[in-house]
Amino acid sequence: MRHDIFSIKTDDDFKKAALATFAHQFENNGVYRAFCDLLYRHPSDVHRIEDIPFLPIQFFKSHKVVSTNTSTFHEFTSSGTTGNTSTHFVSDLSLYEKSYQNGFNHFYGDIEDYALLALLPSYLERSGSSLIYMVDDFIKKSSHPKSGFYLDNIEELSNTLMSLEKSGQRTLLIGVSFALLDLVEKMTFNLKHTTVMETGGMKGRRKELTRKELHDKLKKGFGVATIHSEYGMTELLSQAYSLGNGVFACPPWMRVTSRETDDPLTIQATAKTGGLNIIDLANYNSCSFIATQDLGKVQVNGNFEVLGRFDHADIRGCNLMVL
Repeated sequence: MRHDIFSIKTDDDFKKAALATFAHQFENNGVYRAFCDLLYRHPSDVHRIEDIPFLPIQFFKSHKVVSTNTSTFHEFTSSGTTGNTSTHFVSDLSLYEKSYQNGFNHFYGDIEDYALLALLPSYLERSGSSLIYMVDDFIKKSSHPKSGFYLDNIEELSNTLMSLEKSGQRTLLIGVSFALLDLVEKMTFNLKHTTVMETGGMKGRRKELTRKELHDKLKKGFGVATIHSEYGMTELLSQAYSLGNGVFACPPWMRVTSRETDDPLTIQATAKTGGLNIIDLANYNSCSFIATQDLGKVQVNGNFEVLGRFDHADIRGCNLMVL
């Protein structure tokens, strides 16, 4: 069942897999089971995806959210500026690897066709980053000898970009927002063969910008028509991607809906601003149904925008359960 999710092709395939995953996690995840019990939601009563409860993401900060009896885990942790970090206990790294490999291939093709340059200083400076795990694996799978991580060696990165451009090499430059801005403030480019992808976040290094402001600065500095974006988080094993204009699309085993901001248990219609709920079926051994702290809009076709975050520290609904 776990790896079958990567063969999902239709809405019916997704519904069947989601309901089966819900039943599995209800039976095997004590934290999620207690949350569902408080809402009187049992698999025998849940016949639609809309009826599946979404666990507030804060539980990854205070509880071990797992749906397996194994005692061996790889721990991914969030950056957490105040020490209040989330931990995702991953029992099967092959699920994560297959998810990010298939997801990238779904949107961009084979990673072996790219030179991959990673500008992720804030992530490299700590341990436990799921993003670094993914990008490091991509670098290893990339066939190009100049693929690699860059920290403070901006001049070397600039020279490498210029060299790859000159040779016509298909290149992916992936970076955290503040580092990409630092780069274009020191250098200007006119990139024709490079995809620039931001992973979000100023990490306290710079004043926060709207996505449009950020992308406008980056487009001008890199000389590109669009800026791509990656949407992922510690608590997920899948990523959504934006190929421009800040609109994200999910791979077939991932789906995003929005909930009412003043009623966290109600899924709302598309095109309205609400809290983003994520179904990530790759999270089979933890929790696939997560209510995030992100605010956004979901389009009719399932694509979505991220507009900001909730102002308050905790999503309403967390106080439903104290374990």
